[in-house]
Amino acid sequence: MPDTSRTSLHDVAQAAGVSLATVDRVLHGRAGVRARTVEHVQAVVERLGYRPDPAAARLARKSRARLIFLLPAGTNTFVDMIETQVRALMPWLAEQRATAAIQRADAFSPEALARHLSGLRGRCDAVVVMGLDHPLVRAAIDDLVAHDIVVVTLVSDLPGSRRSRFVGIDNVTAGRTAASLLGRFAGPRAGSVGIVMGSRALRDHAERLFGFEQVMAAEYGHLRLLPAIEGHDSSARTEPLVTKLLQREAALMGLYSIGAGNRGIQAALERSGRASRIVWICHELTPHARKALLTGVADAVINQDAGHEVRSACRLALAALSGERVLPDQERIRLDIFLRDNMP
Repeated sequence: MPDTSRTSLHDVAQAAGVSLATVDRVLHGRAGVRARTVEHVQAVVERLGYRPDPAAARLARKSRARLIFLLPAGTNTFVDMIETQVRALMPWLAEQRATAAIQRADAFSPEALARHLSGLRGRCDAVVVMGLDHPLVRAAIDDLVAHDIVVVTLVSDLPGSRRSRFVGIDNVTAGRTAASLLGRFAGPRAGSVGIVMGSRALRDHAERLFGFEQVMAAEYGHLRLLPAIEGHDSSARTEPLVTKLLQREAALMGLYSIGAGNRGIQAALERSGRASRIVWICHELTPHARKALLTGVADAVINQDAGHEVRSACRLALAALSGERVLPDQERIRLDIFLRDNMP
């Protein structure tokens, strides 16, 4: 077994017969190196058993790694929770010789989001982005990666892009879980089920809808699914849509809120006088969702830990920049289910 403690980048460069700069580009997956050279350097790295020293990489870094969190604009409380977690992590980032800035963009406009992403070229080392899955957005991400910027997707993935990693829950499983909860709480009575989502263009929402429909069709056929309402994660936009739904559907048995806008849904349910008779499953344990659980308006909340997601996104971005190893179990975001009786 090779003595990995003595293997350095100089050793790899000398054994491969290339420059230090070439080795660095290969290890970080940067463009500008011929495919044959990449294969050769990677073979030498494996043969010598080279592993990067994260501490040395941080000490050797002449400037601080610049991270930008690009989050959706608007009144989404969960996004505000993510921003709070980013700010709380800044002292730790400083210890890692890194900084983080928070920017907002219209997540429901592919043109605006792609334009904002393109404007980050040359202004940062890594981008953590939460946005919709669209060809324009994927192209903007690919362009950033081509210019040696690491991209991590957060909460909602863009798997068709060249992003480095995705940080978030398994959203298909989340949708399936919501269906199981709603179907069991609703019981054997026949009726209809309403669905409220931000947009089908958001991959996390589309995946949750897919999982929800799968289980409802297979196990709760007595409950009729209504066409999904798209409220763009806005309570002001969602409230009148849900109000009309309640007026139109006298047999409404359940409501699944896939995204944000829950303040509007809660207001509509309470105003209708039918909140106690309609099973409501929603996402993210925001202060508003807590109140809805405590008052019995909401029956269950499916949650993802905003703090864990922010910490994971930062670790993964820094690891991609320095070549550090990633521990998959540490970065796996679990799915939590909260009822009124087990809220933290």
